[in-house]
Amino acid sequence: MQPFAYTRAAEPGAAVAAVAAEPGAAFIAGGTEMVNWLQDGIAAHSMLVDVNALPLAEVEPLPGGGVRIGALARMADVARHPLIREPYRVLAEALEAGASAQLRNMASMGGNMMQRTRCPYFRDVAFACNKREPGSGCAAIGGVNRWHAILGTSDHCIAVHPSDAAVALVALDAIVHVQGPAGERTIPFEQFHRLPGDTPHVETALEHGELITAIELPPLAWARRSHYRKVRDRASYEFALVSAAVALDLADGRVRDARIALGGVATKPWRAHGAEAALRGQPLDERTLAAAAEAAVVGAQLRPDNAFKAELARRTLRGTLAVVGGMA
Repeated sequence: MQPFAYTRAAEPGAAVAAVAAEPGAAFIAGGTEMVNWLQDGIAAHSMLVDVNALPLAEVEPLPGGGVRIGALARMADVARHPLIREPYRVLAEALEAGASAQLRNMASMGGNMMQRTRCPYFRDVAFACNKREPGSGCAAIGGVNRWHAILGTSDHCIAVHPSDAAVALVALDAIVHVQGPAGERTIPFEQFHRLPGDTPHVETALEHGELITAIELPPLAWARRSHYRKVRDRASYEFALVSAAVALDLADGRVRDARIALGGVATKPWRAHGAEAALRGQPLDERTLAAAAEAAVVGAQLRPDNAFKAELARRTLRGTLAVVGGMA
């Protein structure tokens, strides 16, 4: 681990100013990710600005409906909060499916969004990785890639985004609030994480010095009819091979609207717009479920080790839709 300076900020403006003024600076909150990066040599920062004292941990209703989640709210607290637990069930379930209880008690919502891939080639500095060292190559493409992405990939990176909560947030049309040197702005959650393209090291839409302050959930009454399903190699403390976040608006057996996202299969939290379109206006039956599942993996780029993920994604989505629609 390389030496770094450390300071604490008492208010958001001071935190932003401190990081913006130092090219090698970064924010740190729960530290459940950042400390690992530093120890493993994945990241090196000249200064860390501790933001834990900032007043950004509230979960509160918005005047026009919806909920505002402070970026420093801990994952465990958000999962059991009454404004989230039932009204946005899919998010509560996704939060509880992630990490261990100890980590959920410490990890912040903003930090969870900033997670970096668990690709073993990224995490081991002995291997080439364009995400860690731009231009060095991608060892995963020609290596063992069972855990890797089939959607949103490029010739430069096939690493999977690891967050469970982010899959639910992209399905819910969440909005990210940030504060930076140029002031405040909002970013639609679907645009927050970037596709790798030829710059996989640029992972989010954040500019240097911008601090996530809150996540806004829009009013969505039918988000109560939702579910998050996570398929993994073992039952606990494991990242998804495939996951699905689903919310359905049903009336008289037909789908009026749908929100669907997939995890474990893409380079970013993957909104399945094709699957949603296949459901709208249709009766919720086996034929419709099959069409939605097929639409969800259109464009998948399969490799010998991870080709199974396409069928696993279809089955996972069909099963999740069946649960939400009362068919299972």
